[in-house]
Amino acid sequence: MGIFGRKRRGAEPEEEPRRGRHAAPEADELPEDDGPEPVETPQGPYDVEDAPEDELPRIDLGSVRVPVPDGSQVQVEMDQQSGNVRAVHVVTSHGQVTVSGYAAPRSGGLWREVSTELTEQLRNDGAQVTSTRGEWGLELSAIVGEVALRFVGVDGPRWMLRGVIAGPQSQAAQAPAVLRDIVRDTIVVRGDSPMPVRTPLPITLPEAVQQHIAAQQQA
Repeated sequence: MGIFGRKRRGAEPEEEPRRGRHAAPEADELPEDDGPEPVETPQGPYDVEDAPEDELPRIDLGSVRVPVPDGSQVQVEMDQQSGNVRAVHVVTSHGQVTVSGYAAPRSGGLWREVSTELTEQLRNDGAQVTSTRGEWGLELSAIVGEVALRFVGVDGPRWMLRGVIAGPQSQAAQAPAVLRDIVRDTIVVRGDSPMPVRTPLPITLPEAVQQHIAAQQQA
């Protein structure tokens, strides 16, 4: 469901308490280097306690505040049975970006586990999957039919952020940079409530978006 655009499984109990900044992967955990070395440690994505006071336009989804680049649109995917929000996508000219937050252990390392499972799942579905090194460590690329996918993950303080961009193979060269730009400027609002590891952080829609959806449903 298109909304608007700027024109131009519980596994283990979570560990308390908080720690600062997201943890960098160990060097020996990274895949073979298929790309250039990162020039410097990226500043984002940000925990809400470390977020900059900037003028960047973001859509506030409660647990994540996701930047909306010029010329992109926001789409809300609803669960038809429950009526709940399944996902919120930022649709760009290079592909559809989805950013999701999850509860993670204080020790970090969840993205490594998730990426291994994701690789196996994609290959079982017939996808061609490769891994490379990006700003935050491991990135996955996959080809599913005519669709090119790129996944990134970041381990933060008691949260993990996963970003994916899906688009045509003709845009596969430009898509990763678009995804990284959005993930880099995302703000995560984890909250203090205990949650089982891997629990998706709840999504809440801005009131204007809720009203738009309600009007479309009535129409």
